[in-house]
Amino acid sequence: MPAGAAPFAQAEYDRRIARTRAAMARAGLDAIFVTDPSNQAWLTGYDGWSFYVHQGVILTHDGPPVWWGRYMDSVGAGRTCWMETDAILGYADHYVQSTERHPMQDLAGHLRIMGLERARIGVEMENYYYSAKAHQVLVSELPNARITDATALVNWERLVKSEVELEFVRKAGRISSHITRVALEKAEPGLRKNDLVAAITHAAIAGVDDIWGDYPAIVPLTPSGKDATAAHLTWNGDRMRAGEATFFELSGVYRRYHAPLCRTVFLGQPGQEVLDAEAAQLEGIEAGLDAARAGNRTCDIANALIGVLARHGIQREGRAGYPIGLSYPPDWGERTASIRSEDTTVLEPGMVFHFMPALWMDDWGLETTETIIITENGPPEVLSDVERKIFVKP
Repeated sequence: MPAGAAPFAQAEYDRRIARTRAAMARAGLDAIFVTDPSNQAWLTGYDGWSFYVHQGVILTHDGPPVWWGRYMDSVGAGRTCWMETDAILGYADHYVQSTERHPMQDLAGHLRIMGLERARIGVEMENYYYSAKAHQVLVSELPNARITDATALVNWERLVKSEVELEFVRKAGRISSHITRVALEKAEPGLRKNDLVAAITHAAIAGVDDIWGDYPAIVPLTPSGKDATAAHLTWNGDRMRAGEATFFELSGVYRRYHAPLCRTVFLGQPGQEVLDAEAAQLEGIEAGLDAARAGNRTCDIANALIGVLARHGIQREGRAGYPIGLSYPPDWGERTASIRSEDTTVLEPGMVFHFMPALWMDDWGLETTETIIITENGPPEVLSDVERKIFVKP
């Protein structure tokens, strides 16, 4: 491994590749072509902001993985991947955003050289980073290969984290707690939202002690008032106002590992409806955490939450959480299991979830969430040390 390149020891990458190859064998695949940058990083250590062009990792049942991408990014691959340079391939710049040729033509040439022109090759078809055009070209260039959907094959192997991964998540969790406190302390009537987000971003990148902060896969979400009735809104230049709730959906990040955390601040005195919803939500969170034990299922967490909310007259639909860990924009979730009533994924020690029982009501929103690690015995490890409540600021 090049000195100082990939963030983990070789044994960790060997473990990941062995798990992935076993999954490939179960799926009857000779090779996979992985385009999700999180999966690329998990297998090879590659870390660069180059996922806007075609790139990926080729993994067969023999030898190291091969990183393939734009030639100018192959230098970065050499700086961050654990493999030697002969396992890093770069295509010429005249392929980039060309109407005359496509990068998949270059990839197909390499696959033919590797003896995969008749192979069973899995690709990530339901993925942000693999386009319909890319698939069309690759299939046409390799007419004798069997190119099939292997979406989330690698993602599922990432679900149970190693101890070294959990340490990275815990470091991210420390940053998450810090930036949430910054947001809560700074929030006040008259403060421009963009100034608040600037303070959050500065704290996130500065990190905590010797734990430096990486960029998040999702930007800070900080809606107020009516905007907080919707999920996934960001910020603007408006000033915060008395009489409004603002929720903060944030994540600290350490070496691409996330630990999302949400808290809500109310400027002024919340009404009884908000206080009653808070009480129901907090009771539901406790019930969900108690259900988040090894051997139970993800649906058990969701049903425990939903049952409590229903007793309080609150009907909640949709997911209440998802696995997290290593990720790149535009999403910090791993896109495998879900905390919802129909998902029966069995919980195992080392799984990490963002337990996200948010409430979006007609006139306001309330987000109080936790990143949790499933433990060997008993309830999960909760990474945040920020009090679980609505923060009321007169």
